[in-house]
Amino acid sequence: MSVHPKLPDGSGDTLMTGYLEALALVERLHRLLLDVIKDEFERVGIIEINPVQALLLFNIGDNEVTAGELKTRGYYQGSNVSYNLKKLVEMGFMDHQRCQVDRRSVRVKLTERGREIREVMSALFARHADGLESRGVLGASGIQDINTALRRVERYWTDQIRYIY
Repeated sequence: MSVHPKLPDGSGDTLMTGYLEALALVERLHRLLLDVIKDEFERVGIIEINPVQALLLFNIGDNEVTAGELKTRGYYQGSNVSYNLKKLVEMGFMDHQRCQVDRRSVRVKLTERGREIREVMSALFARHADGLESRGVLGASGIQDINTALRRVERYWTDQIRYIY
């Protein structure tokens, strides 16, 4: 039995190859995004935080959240979210406070210093969006198509996880 199932029209190998290529691209794009953020921070002289921490600050924005909420909202994946939040609090990029309802839970929000990092990230992403469009790489409809396709994959994977249990 083949590991690469064929569809009734015989296109299974093409579909499987395309799917594996898409998975590899998503993974590479995430790593490249971290490199782009690192390069931008080096360019502007920000050396205190790493790209993962910068993404955390960007994704939290004006919200007040717990580590668990970051994971469930899909903002951040990884076992070191608590470590990164702790470091960001220690470095003054975030404030933390025990939740009044559940004293075991800690809520975090950006400080002024954290909002400054978020602004650097926002400016970087705005420049990239403009560059993609002005250079003819990708316009608004192309981005919308990508997002629609990625949301479908996200829904499919989420359903796969739900149906396991």
